[in-house]
Amino acid sequence: MATGQTTYGDINQRTAAWAASEMLKHAEPVIVLGKFGMTKPMPKNKADTVKFRRPIPFPAATTPLVEGVTPSPQKMAYEDVPAQLKQYGKPTEITDVVDDLAEDPVLKDASMLAGEQAALTVEMVTYGVVKAGTSVFYANGSSRSAVNTPISLNKQRAITRFLKAQKAQKLTSILDGSPNYGTKPIEASYVAVAHTDLESDIRGMAGFIPVAAYGSRKPVCPEEIGSVEDVRYVLSPELSSWPNAGGAAGSMVTTSGTSADVYPVLYLGKEAFGTVPLKGAGAITPMVLNPGKPDKSDPMGQRGYVSWKTYFTAVILNQNWMARLEVSVTAL
Repeated sequence: MATGQTTYGDINQRTAAWAASEMLKHAEPVIVLGKFGMTKPMPKNKADTVKFRRPIPFPAATTPLVEGVTPSPQKMAYEDVPAQLKQYGKPTEITDVVDDLAEDPVLKDASMLAGEQAALTVEMVTYGVVKAGTSVFYANGSSRSAVNTPISLNKQRAITRFLKAQKAQKLTSILDGSPNYGTKPIEASYVAVAHTDLESDIRGMAGFIPVAAYGSRKPVCPEEIGSVEDVRYVLSPELSSWPNAGGAAGSMVTTSGTSADVYPVLYLGKEAFGTVPLKGAGAITPMVLNPGKPDKSDPMGQRGYVSWKTYFTAVILNQNWMARLEVSVTAL
């Protein structure tokens, strides 16, 4: 059972049992989406809008040249995709009594949890943007309200055919998992990101190759479970479903017992979406105000705070270089 951290009465000393020096492992957030977008760190004092910019390709020049005649020149053109930064953050209050008397390292734990909350906040903001894309496929039927079948190889092939027809390139690098800003190379592939509930159905797809059978081929991240043809599947428990949004549940997972829950599977090509990453110096500002420092609002120095804040945005850069497949999940 979780306990509060703002007063000593909510963090009781455990006098009836010895407290082990090793803290139990807690459930850390799983961050995956931010690794697969185009990244653009935002410098300080550069307004609140980020512009992702790309040149517009030239069409084929199919008109033959005429001897001695200089063809009309063409001009460069660019397309801007703007996105406005928003600020996120949260303080955690710690009283002087907690700091002085509680047996747990409250300040240290609060700092750790604040960092994880910041990362999870960025992941959820990105998820909300990416899953709202307009390129949509359904496991069955023609709308979300009809979906009540699991993922299939045929639907995956329909999506990869669509992506290839739109000239969506495969990912060849992802954002590195270290705290420093940078990328690492990966084998060219499309990446599909979804909830962990889909694992059984994905493993049941024809041609599925688990990570354990990759040999010298390396997974893109620890959350990758395997691949089917030219798609790698990366799963996270943070990427929630739409409860009861589908058709008659039958043998599918359902929250209400009547309609099937619908899960988005996000198929991503290179530079399908962009983010200002939670990476590098200045990307997130941690703040610790220890109890015991009096000021006008707290003349006895009874309160302290562990806080964080960051600026972040996510934006779809090309609707046709990503696709959302809406599926149900087989009940086990």
